[in-house]
Amino acid sequence: MSVVIAGSTGLVGSALTEAFTAAGHDVVGLNRSVVDLLDLEATKKIIQKVKPKLMIDAAAKVGGIGANSTFPVEFLSDNLRIQSNLMEAAHAANVERFVFLGSSCIYPRDCPQPIKEEYLMTGPLEATNSAYAIAKIAGIELINSYRKEYGMKWISLMPTNLYGPGDNFNLQGSHVLPALIRRFVEAVESRSAKVILWGSGSPKREFLHVNDLAQAVLKTSENYDSSTHLNIGSGSDLTIKDLAGKVAIAAGFTGDIDWDKSKPDGTPQKVLDVSKIKALGWEPTITLEEGIASTITWYKEASTQGKVRK
Repeated sequence: MSVVIAGSTGLVGSALTEAFTAAGHDVVGLNRSVVDLLDLEATKKIIQKVKPKLMIDAAAKVGGIGANSTFPVEFLSDNLRIQSNLMEAAHAANVERFVFLGSSCIYPRDCPQPIKEEYLMTGPLEATNSAYAIAKIAGIELINSYRKEYGMKWISLMPTNLYGPGDNFNLQGSHVLPALIRRFVEAVESRSAKVILWGSGSPKREFLHVNDLAQAVLKTSENYDSSTHLNIGSGSDLTIKDLAGKVAIAAGFTGDIDWDKSKPDGTPQKVLDVSKIKALGWEPTITLEEGIASTITWYKEASTQGKVRK
């Protein structure tokens, strides 16, 4: 099957490219060096040329609490344009299947836990990333609008916090887990006695290795056809403080960890109900401890080769 993966060089796109290629599909990757996805006509031209059977939207402007809070216009505007351009291009080229990848930040800040798909739009969003969340909510609605108006077999998947090889380790724009990995690895290398981290460490988060997500996308792209978006996650969470402890151990850091409580915590808890995706026969296979260890190994090797996004 011919597959176009938008955002093919990012964290998610790289894992998807590897998984779909290994499964025997013909993959065409789209990234900044191939096409500007903010340019509708350029996007339509390349999709019309390739005419894939399946498109996966793994392209997005992403970042942590700091980046989302500082650049809300870019996070809302760029993501709206990228996803709408890809969908319009796919429709113009009669692409049969389309997978839109969103984020668990679409759910209300104070959602009941674990979060079910039907909790969408039942309360206010987390203020620190509301612009990004609204863009992703709009993506779900656009997918369903194409389904309703044109009968398209397009679907939306909402992953939890992802991590793994190829992540963004820039401390100004990265998510919590890659940021922790970089801080603790650098602390060991510089022989620092203390690491200072944002917030109180009390919020609880769920994490999924990007290779497990890739397998979920493989399965759902073949046998899921519904207007209901699907949660993708491990179904279990832990505090940021406990997460920091796991990363510190894996990195070999034995110093002190202090918390800067003047910095925001974000949503107090976020763990997904993943019963629907599991009912389709998918289960995550990489434990958090295994994933952290392998990502640290990758980060160290890639850093020495100058291949890490810092």
